[in-house]
Amino acid sequence: MTNQETAIKATYFSILGNIGLATIKGLAGFFGNSYALIADAIESTADIFSSFLVLFGIKYSNRPADENHPYGHGRAEPLITFIVVGFLITSATIIAYESIQNIGTPHQLPKSWTLIVLAIIIIWKEYSFQKVMKRAIQTNSSSLKADAWHHRSDAVTSIAAFLGISIALFFGKGYESADDWAALLASFFILYNSYLIFRPALGEIMDEHRYQDLEQNIRTISLKVEGILGTEKCFIRKAGMKYHVDLHAIVDANISVKEGHDLAHQLKDTLRNEIFELGHVLIHVEPNE
Repeated sequence: MTNQETAIKATYFSILGNIGLATIKGLAGFFGNSYALIADAIESTADIFSSFLVLFGIKYSNRPADENHPYGHGRAEPLITFIVVGFLITSATIIAYESIQNIGTPHQLPKSWTLIVLAIIIIWKEYSFQKVMKRAIQTNSSSLKADAWHHRSDAVTSIAAFLGISIALFFGKGYESADDWAALLASFFILYNSYLIFRPALGEIMDEHRYQDLEQNIRTISLKVEGILGTEKCFIRKAGMKYHVDLHAIVDANISVKEGHDLAHQLKDTLRNEIFELGHVLIHVEPNE
């Protein structure tokens, strides 16, 4: 299975899971008198749309290079990640606003059975996070990582809801708003996670160098190619699921231009065969003088 197929399969998993959970949370929150659960449902609903965006981004970013996009369409993925972050911030703002409104409004205590629903949701969302994050790391997909963090955010908001409802039920009358305070706390965690998702995607758009391990691997493999005496500059930038590399390789100053050209091609082929995630590899030959 290719990286693209793996990422798409993980995204469908997220979409179906979020549809089911948004429905369950919404119904449980309405009939169980829990705004924390309703807030959870709002976030899951936003997650459905963001997962569709991730799906679009993965498919579009993996389109092959063309005349107008010689490096491919990989930059579409971090752009989609920015939109996904926008969904997260919007849902967090709505949850915070409604929580503040509800804190000052008298309402009934949540139903005790909502804790059972939340416990199941927490376990499922953490499982979903682990599953999708594993696929995101496997495929080098920034938007899929954002999708995974949606699951973790959902798990944490559900934990906050669980604690809020537990406090409200344990202390009884006068503590009905504990549920709403929990939702408000969850909204701040969602905002914090939004930053964690946004920061790497921004680095990707800005060609920030964040790939020291990959750079070292490239240099190590290069020295295995006969005729390559060393390496100098090594620039790496990520686009979609691929890494594009500019590498300066040191060769014997006395070889011919053709021999240097052949060595550059041999090095390029070796790197791409050894490191599947590489896209374009540009080799600049430097004499050892």
